[in-house]
Amino acid sequence: MRPVRFNIHPRKADIHNNIAITEMPEGSQGEGYFATSFEKVIGLARKNSIWPLPFATSCCGIEFMATMGSHYDLARFGSERMGFTPRQCDLLMVMGTISKKMAPILRQVYLQMAEPRWVLSVGACASSGGIFDTYSVLQGIDQVIPVDVYVPGCPPRPEAILDGVLKIQELVHNESLRRRNGEQYKALLGSYGIE
Repeated sequence: MRPVRFNIHPRKADIHNNIAITEMPEGSQGEGYFATSFEKVIGLARKNSIWPLPFATSCCGIEFMATMGSHYDLARFGSERMGFTPRQCDLLMVMGTISKKMAPILRQVYLQMAEPRWVLSVGACASSGGIFDTYSVLQGIDQVIPVDVYVPGCPPRPEAILDGVLKIQELVHNESLRRRNGEQYKALLGSYGIE
């Protein structure tokens, strides 16, 4: 039985104070219509519906689990659905030490993702090899796949991972629809041996 003190002053739920509304893209508006460019609408939709694929191997993966927990809650940024198949995801989050034997698998996972795809390198080990300057550890995943955002730390706090996801969202929102077909992007992939 609940104590009486919780029933003294019941509050009515006000749905209008609990809704977060995002900013409208630039455009023309009038009574009953709103017109903007197709590119801005697609950017807004992509930004708020990123499906991450966690590729966690070490302690950074534990910090990522904390980021997904109820205290930090990555889901409130539109990244609620974790995908564990690369064919359904558009954000590859690499966390932890990547050995040279694992590099081809990481590259294969990246290639199986559909365009557009983004990469978030979480922690010192994924970004630069970290403290493991040895023959068997890859000194940064940018040796095998292109990286969009780096999150520093050993391991980074959940707030830093959230900041990295927000940077990815900003990049996704402002990216041109034609960028993936541009010569510069093809040259970047070509430098990694990706067609």
